[in-house]
Amino acid sequence: MVNSTVVNKAISKRLIKHRLFFGRMREKKINFLFRMRVKNTKVFYVCRDIERAVGAGLDLNNYFIITNKSDLSQKLAKQTSNIIIINNKNQLNTAELLNHTETKKQIKPKDYVLVFKNNSIVEKICKENKWVLLNPKAELGEQIESKVSQVAWLGKLAKYLPPHKVDICQNIKWNNAPFVLQFNHSHTGSGIFFIKSKKELEKLQNKFARRPVRTMEYINGPVFTNNNVVWGNKTSMGNISYQITGLSPFTENKFTTIGNDWALPNKILDKKQIKQYKKIVTDIGKKLNNDGWKGLFGVDIIVNEKTGQLYLLEINARQPASTTFESQLQILQDETEESKTTTFEAHLAAVLGIKPTNTELITINNGAQIVQRVTSKITKLNKLTIKNPAIINILNYNNTALGADLARIQCTQSIMEKHNTLNALGKTISISIC
Repeated sequence: MVNSTVVNKAISKRLIKHRLFFGRMREKKINFLFRMRVKNTKVFYVCRDIERAVGAGLDLNNYFIITNKSDLSQKLAKQTSNIIIINNKNQLNTAELLNHTETKKQIKPKDYVLVFKNNSIVEKICKENKWVLLNPKAELGEQIESKVSQVAWLGKLAKYLPPHKVDICQNIKWNNAPFVLQFNHSHTGSGIFFIKSKKELEKLQNKFARRPVRTMEYINGPVFTNNNVVWGNKTSMGNISYQITGLSPFTENKFTTIGNDWALPNKILDKKQIKQYKKIVTDIGKKLNNDGWKGLFGVDIIVNEKTGQLYLLEINARQPASTTFESQLQILQDETEESKTTTFEAHLAAVLGIKPTNTELITINNGAQIVQRVTSKITKLNKLTIKNPAIINILNYNNTALGADLARIQCTQSIMEKHNTLNALGKTISISIC
């Protein structure tokens, strides 16, 4: 079930009727639609899941989406000819979609290509086909995101991390205190281990003795995240959301991210903490800009529940998964925010090299999304139907791998009462799944 009517009408209203982001850019004759039309080029967002690409209007000229067949992609394709669906027996990843015969018919040399997360394979395919890849270099993204190399990249900014150490696994000592151990690569909590005993540490050491790891002091407290854009020489800071992590029945992993709540930060963070949060984001944005980054990046920041101190946990050097839903929530805001732009619009402008007239993003103070992942107890779901006016999207997936997405529920209202506690709407969703 996907109820996208409200969102799509609001998108059209925002992009066509009002003189907002693209309207202002068009008046100054520097908007990317005008520039692409002159150059006779197009932008193709190529992605496994279509929801990664629907942060702008479906009727946006010269903006096309190439994606897998799904309930959502088929539904949205009925509203526009700009969605190209690749009908394959199995879901294709980004590289496979780029290599598909139909894709190569659609994208011409010198056309722009944008992907959710860049890698060396994507870069090779684009180079071979003479497509212009808009994403920042994969090598830089890898250096920033990987837990071990990130410490060196941060340099002086590593002061924002919790007390930490980088070494090979066999050299890590048990000091009679729980700690977090991270392998170089992890995503949404995978590859992260909470070490509570010497026996647990030795088990990992026996299996991964020479593997580089980063260990960090375990900080107990709520985690927050936000989506930011390096745009021109400035950093546009997105809305802070509470990161929903480790809640049952949605996941069985203590560190697995399962959603966002944009209302809860206002209840938890005080002005001093928000100022500190902004300082961390701004400093990271400056360093990214100096290294040639453009477009989206995300940060995860934890608050020590005892001291109130903020610590940087992760940098996501790519488009964070919550970007498009944040942008949909921004589109639904009233007209008092019309001088600003959505996060996804800013990302498009940034990677296309369009100079901003206003780098401020639309403020939102409500809304949430939560993901049910494949667990040992919940391996499949019938298509969810939850009757509540606050729920605007229910996205169902056919994944089977442990930890993969089964369903994503998106709401205009908060689903959290407090840290680690669902409110009435959140409990309704949880009960519907169980």
